[in-house]
Amino acid sequence: MTRVGIVLLALVAAFGTSAAALGISPSWWFAAVPLMLTGVLGAWDLVQRRHSVLRNYPVLGHARYLLERVRPELQQYFIERNYDGRPFDRDVRSIVYERAKGTDAEEPYGTERDVYQPGYEFLVPSMAPCPVPKDPPRVRIGGPDCSRPYDMALLNVSAMSFGSLSANAVLALNGGAAAGGFAQDTGEGGLSEYHLRPGGDLVWEIGTGYFGCRTEEGDFDAAEFADKAAHDHVKCVSLKLSQGAKPGIGGVLPGAKVNAEIARVRDVPEGKTVVSPPYHRVFSTPRELVRFIARMRELSGGKPAGFKLCVGSRRQFLAVCKAMLEEGTAPDFIVVDGSEGGTGAAPLEFADHVGTPLTEGLHTVHNALVGVGLRDRIKIGASGKIATGTDLVKRMVQGADYGNAARAMMFAVGCIQAQRCHTNTCPTGVTTQDPRRARALDVGDKTARVQRFQQATVASALQIMASMGVTDPAELRPHMLRRRVDPCTERCFEELYEWLAPGQLLAEPPASWAADWQAADPDRFTV
Repeated sequence: MTRVGIVLLALVAAFGTSAAALGISPSWWFAAVPLMLTGVLGAWDLVQRRHSVLRNYPVLGHARYLLERVRPELQQYFIERNYDGRPFDRDVRSIVYERAKGTDAEEPYGTERDVYQPGYEFLVPSMAPCPVPKDPPRVRIGGPDCSRPYDMALLNVSAMSFGSLSANAVLALNGGAAAGGFAQDTGEGGLSEYHLRPGGDLVWEIGTGYFGCRTEEGDFDAAEFADKAAHDHVKCVSLKLSQGAKPGIGGVLPGAKVNAEIARVRDVPEGKTVVSPPYHRVFSTPRELVRFIARMRELSGGKPAGFKLCVGSRRQFLAVCKAMLEEGTAPDFIVVDGSEGGTGAAPLEFADHVGTPLTEGLHTVHNALVGVGLRDRIKIGASGKIATGTDLVKRMVQGADYGNAARAMMFAVGCIQAQRCHTNTCPTGVTTQDPRRARALDVGDKTARVQRFQQATVASALQIMASMGVTDPAELRPHMLRRRVDPCTERCFEELYEWLAPGQLLAEPPASWAADWQAADPDRFTV
């Protein structure tokens, strides 16, 4: 409560006591109180120095702050159209909710979107559609250096940490993964009991803080990593290089939020602020990165090992490719996070203006691996605003083998896009450590919703592919996705982007890639 509120309540109490003592009529007292409160509030507004609006417009000026406070809700529920909300529009949120609930996700009367607007994309149907496969295909993760490969589902739970999510949200997501046969990425916040208890498959992600496998000094603890990576539920291990919504910066978890449970999961002191640096201690060159991924695979007992990044410099990624070739080893998978990806909290400048969007990021990684002849041994995951079957098919056309979803999975467990993830006041109990708020999230109900959403979305993707004459994602090609570039012209992705041939960078790099390929240094991250 603000100081003004405390003063007003004190005045009301004092006035009421005095009025009763003097025998003043209660009806007169109730009429006088609002006038008195208004006068006190107006006097306070005139003398305070923080808000100029209130000094010029005492009392009335508070209407501005009230409207500003409720503006997001008014915008979302009463003003925005079905297709123009951000980050996810109402159409997308609705289809996730309907699929999670197991109800029909169909709409009458045709599209509301302007199909002649530049940027509009559409998939190409076939005159000879195929039957929809009965069983969804899976993606084998594991190159020649991997002794325990894993068959990944086409859609999985993207990286979200315990601490960012409530315990109940993590339980529901992992329970849904266990029921539906797909995987959950733990996020960089450590391997908690809530990830392990339901029995779902896990991709254990570690970041620059090495939470859950760190020494007291904050370095990587190989022995602890090996011990936890040996758990049967851990199917893959992943090193986070950068995140789409905030690439190139670390994170801060205030000491007030580091309770005993989070401290135990993350191997950090209770009650002390935890800082994740923007850089890794385990490597400083592309060659060292490749060697560390190989070490992670060895420490995990031969399980698939890979890394996640938001693409920045193409030259730097090519340097990593050169290091793979020279070291004779490579990651088993790479997850490409787009700059449109989500986060619990990030500076607006980073979320809006730093990092490569997912389309171009996938194109860079896919073509670089094709160009150096490594694409067949490294699988690519796509992460960034995947919520529908169309999203999934588009990303596979653009070079991905499978997809990961974070915010869509949050919708499935009840998120309403209130955008209070960083305030600990999430109204649905998804992104909070407040026990009272988190209790509202029923684990059993939301577990079923997660499983139904994933199943229905993959089924939608397979139905779309069948309409395109395709039964396996490997058959998708760039010419099957088209984009309108102006009101009178549309082009397929085969024409819009340059696609390299296998081994082309090693034989004769095209002019558009030659300078970056020449400058790429496996022993230095050249900008």
